[in-house]
Amino acid sequence: MRVLKGVLLTCVGVLTMAAAQAPDPPLADTRLTVHTLVREDVFSGWTSNNLTRLSKAEQNIESLLQSRPSQRGNLLAWRGAIETYRAVVAHEAGKAGEFAPLFSKAREDFAAAAKETAGNEGVFAIIGGTLVTFADRLPAEHRAAAWSQAYDGYAILWKAQSPGLDQLPVHHKGELLTGLAQSAQRTGRTEETALYLDKILAVMPNTPYEAMARQWKADPATAATTNLTCKNCHSPGRLSARLAALAKQD
Repeated sequence: MRVLKGVLLTCVGVLTMAAAQAPDPPLADTRLTVHTLVREDVFSGWTSNNLTRLSKAEQNIESLLQSRPSQRGNLLAWRGAIETYRAVVAHEAGKAGEFAPLFSKAREDFAAAAKETAGNEGVFAIIGGTLVTFADRLPAEHRAAAWSQAYDGYAILWKAQSPGLDQLPVHHKGELLTGLAQSAQRTGRTEETALYLDKILAVMPNTPYEAMARQWKADPATAATTNLTCKNCHSPGRLSARLAALAKQD
């Protein structure tokens, strides 16, 4: 299975800055991946509780499930990511009756996405990144399982991407290693956490990732309250950048 590099782009903050002027995704343009078409609307919903953009992402996912059935795995994973966020919001609002069916649906979509044998190259990046982002905001009884699933997703990514780690851009390399370190720490894998932190120090000198890894190693207690991800941003994958690049080819 080929795993898409950096598909989740956990550095969602940079996308929020461009949210207001983000173009409408041209769903019929098959030169654009489904990730490029839905990702920014999902992240805008996540970072600013922009329900209009979130609903737009949901509608586009349903349309793409019809027009690009070969991408079902990726699209179900994105739908599960949205449902996870909606479940977290319901939980934090004290709406247990809304949380339960939303979270159940998210888990169903993640499970179905993971079973797809094609159109699935981004599935584990989406699942892992979503759960790293939201696991600590779930009800206490669901957090351990969410962190375990996040770890499993990143472990699959590591197996696929580690042979070419040195060739990955800084953002993608950092996203992979920090996801591994954080999910390993949250699941009690102390030796693995240290291993991935040391890896960050070795292969990502003079980056924000290095600074955070040093902080974790100097004061392990901060690991439970800080997030290693979202330390570097990757702009070329944004929809506007991809449309501009395609326009130059036309």
